[in-house]
Amino acid sequence: MSSTAAGSERLLSSQARRQNALSLLFFLCAAFAFLLRFTVSPQIMNMVVDYTAQGGSFYEKLHFGTYAIFLLLPVVLFSRPFLLQGDEIGLFKALMRYSVLIFALVPYLFVTGRAGSSGFIIDTYLVAGAAGLLMLALNADVRRALGDVVLGMAILSAVIGTIEALTQHRLLPYGLNELQFRPTGLSAHPLALGALCATAIGFVPLTHWRIWVRVMAILVLLVGCAASGARAALILAAMETLILLLFVPWPRLTPKHQRQAKSVVLLFALAVGAVLVTVLVSGGLLNRFSNTIFDENFMARVTIYQVFGLVSWKDILFGMNVDDLLAIVRAKLHLPYIESAPVVITLLFGLPIALFFTALIFWFVFRLLRGAPLPAWIGTITFLLAALSNNALSSKTPEMAIIVVLLLAYRNQPYTGQPESRSTVAVAAKPKLDRVR
Repeated sequence: MSSTAAGSERLLSSQARRQNALSLLFFLCAAFAFLLRFTVSPQIMNMVVDYTAQGGSFYEKLHFGTYAIFLLLPVVLFSRPFLLQGDEIGLFKALMRYSVLIFALVPYLFVTGRAGSSGFIIDTYLVAGAAGLLMLALNADVRRALGDVVLGMAILSAVIGTIEALTQHRLLPYGLNELQFRPTGLSAHPLALGALCATAIGFVPLTHWRIWVRVMAILVLLVGCAASGARAALILAAMETLILLLFVPWPRLTPKHQRQAKSVVLLFALAVGAVLVTVLVSGGLLNRFSNTIFDENFMARVTIYQVFGLVSWKDILFGMNVDDLLAIVRAKLHLPYIESAPVVITLLFGLPIALFFTALIFWFVFRLLRGAPLPAWIGTITFLLAALSNNALSSKTPEMAIIVVLLLAYRNQPYTGQPESRSTVAVAAKPKLDRVR
């Protein structure tokens, strides 16, 4: 009897070591795939393949990180059993539904002669669904660790962007000519750097880092957001930080003590903020506010809506080729780019499908937010507002995948109460579940 028990114990120990080794391996592979997608810019991709340039094969239009995430997903899903608990079951179904509906848009674009635009659907939206499924197939500790990796990447990008702003030299290649130098950090565009920093601020309070580390991380992200020159993102980041300070509950304090502590911290934060603004102004990091926010760039985002008067009603209802749209914008409105997601999405798909697509995206994001802690809501709303001020939602960008990874990394712990049959389901590639984490 004792030998049988010892043999079972050795078997369980061997299985535990195997599961731990697989978890570590999948964590490293997922971290590599995410960082590859999130940090390798289109400018770097264009040095290897025709990623955003005219011409080239279809396979060149997808990011290397997108391929990595798609290839890793079936390996993680089918290599061993994994456990879904509580609301994770609904999340898994929502991710599958979202991914199928997004994927259905790809053949539609091919049939309508807009195959070139399918690249951004896959690279921005479909890969976000794949990243979400990949996260759910990993245990909670690995998800949180991946969230920490993504936040660490955002903080590093903010540091690099600040150094670039001070030295007026970029670390990574950047092909656009701008009237005023703006850093990019590890992102593809200065506005993307600002939006990333602003979004990350909302998720820093959800980490298990020491309190002083979280405070310093938020400070670094604020400075990086200012250095990026993204004015809308900086205003959102400042408001976001204030809201986090005032409305997020502080653990282990009574309501009375919370009010007292927050009042003291608020006064201290305002004093530090005044000093920080002075330092940023003296360092030239707030120069873009010298002419207020209602400048040429702001007016370009308003002027772009005049394009609806320059196209036919058939183009508005059934969509048009993005290259033709850009040609009209450059010839008639004299704008080099289209920095408006509503304009691009409406005239790419046509109004009816554009409305469906927009509803699908917002449903998906708010489905992920169901049951999420307050800082995640604040960070996500900041992301949406910042993304609507640029073309993050209408071009090949990793922002959607980043927000999906962060939301799934820092969700509340799943419900594990009884009965297990109602709250838990095991998903596996093989019928027998040997061990459940």
